Amino acid sequence: MASSPMTSSAGSPRSNLAFRRLRGQLSPGEFAAAVRRAGLEIGERVACDARYIGRVEAGEIRCPNYAYERVFLHLFPGRTLADLGFAPRESVRGRGARARTGPSAGHRAGPYPHDQLNAEHPSTEESDVLRRAFMTGSTATVAVASLGLTGPLKSEAAAAPRRVGESEADAVEEAVRRIRLLDDRHGADGLYRRASAPLRNAFALLDAGTARRATSERLHAGAGELAISVGWLAHDSGRFDDARSHYAEALATARMAGDASLEAHAFCNMSFLARDAGRPREAVRAAQAAQRSARERGSMRLLSLLALREAGAYALLGDRSGCEQALARAQALFSRGGTDADPEWMSFYNEAELEGLEAQCWSALGQWGRAARHAQRAAHVATTQTPHFTRNIALYTAEAADDLARAGRPDEAAAAGGRVLDLLDEVQSSRIQSILATTARVLLPHRRNPAVASFLDQHANVPRQA
Repeated sequence: MASSPMTSSAGSPRSNLAFRRLRGQLSPGEFAAAVRRAGLEIGERVACDARYIGRVEAGEIRCPNYAYERVFLHLFPGRTLADLGFAPRESVRGRGARARTGPSAGHRAGPYPHDQLNAEHPSTEESDVLRRAFMTGSTATVAVASLGLTGPLKSEAAAAPRRVGESEADAVEEAVRRIRLLDDRHGADGLYRRASAPLRNAFALLDAGTARRATSERLHAGAGELAISVGWLAHDSGRFDDARSHYAEALATARMAGDASLEAHAFCNMSFLARDAGRPREAVRAAQAAQRSARERGSMRLLSLLALREAGAYALLGDRSGCEQALARAQALFSRGGTDADPEWMSFYNEAELEGLEAQCWSALGQWGRAARHAQRAAHVATTQTPHFTRNIALYTAEAADDLARAGRPDEAAAAGGRVLDLLDEVQSSRIQSILATTARVLLPHRRNPAVASFLDQHANVPRQA
């Protein structure tokens, strides 16, 4: 069963049809979520996403690392790696070991898929090292290492013009994935300034030029996605002007490259930013522009998210009818399920996020009880299905606490607020801190309540982020 389900053409990876069949009707993102859940069941934290599943199915990853092997064999009991369509480990490791000789060994992923895997999907221990590098600004910062650059590319390019290739495009895409992974776990604060370095290097790579059009397209898309990721870190940490600049940079890159998918992503985030910045009409226009750009892609999940962006803008305008219509459209599109057309960056958009964004709509409309129900549901689903999205769990719970406080349910609000405080050692987000501060102010009149008093005392002792 190891050889028959694999197809290839000369000089190209063999598609892993056995693995593709095991995915069945699940989208790559949904299947990746199942892999992560299986990992948690046996104590393995693997950072599996839709792109990783796509690379396995395309045959680019010929054999998984040991952590993924344990997860796959747990997920599919009774099967071997060969049954899953993978090549024997010894046939991959021999080439990879030879490729890593020389002074740079250990600093860059090798040219073979198995060697690249450890860099692209770090273990829990490596993730902690990456986080410390971002947070402390050590000389081996992830910001530079993730692009494989040890100095300013522009200076190098000016001294000796050269063409960049696939390895640089891989590095840009890897920087995007690492930043998103760290944000999912720890929030934006502390990451933003460190993430600016790979962004500068990515655009320097574009200036250096590429020998092949396909590589140029990958670099444009990667640099644009990186600009959006860095923009989101600025956005979530309250640096709205910086975020607006980064999103505009991504939009310009998308338009220069004729990349409708990247354009839709940029408009999506611009709509969210405009809503948070109190510009609801701009938020509506950006959400509608995103939907026009996204139609070609054929992703119902993407259109669902964009309808929610529009709903949130209408809610801020106080247009309940417009909000409800957009919410209904978002729910109908979401119910059609995920497909291969869903962008990789949408891995965060699941049932929990759908509930969380709807909660924000009802909160903006002053429907506090209804908002609280959706926020609590979002926190429960996220905790159950995506426990590694620590930042989102904290956000949904904080929003539930605020809604409960405004709904006149101080005991429940204090309990939810306490759960958020317990997560602040892991999560650094100005957005969450701001929500908690507002909740504390709303609860002040209830200070005689012991549960409220306990929450307020704990909140007062939390160190404020710079």
